Amino acid sequence: MGFVDQFGQVVGSIIAVVLMLVLAVLSFFITVFIVETGAGFAGHDPSANFVALSAAVLAASAIVAGATPLGALAGVDE
Repeated sequence: MGFVDQFGQVVGSIIAVVLMLVLAVLSFFITVFIVETGAGFAGHDPSANFVALSAAVLAASAIVAGATPLGALAGVDE
């Protein structure tokens, strides 16, 4: 049973990685839409390079912030 359990953990890890990549790409596309819409409301017409760069920075910071344990920041030990 040890091999079957380890194989199940590997498959679960692969599924988690694929899901995280899909969610990261989805959040990037949503962030691109938000940046373009916000720039349009502000009366700016930025190039696609600046929109992609700002969306990448915002999406990456949101992913890192979501992965940061808040207990460590508050000094709470689990």
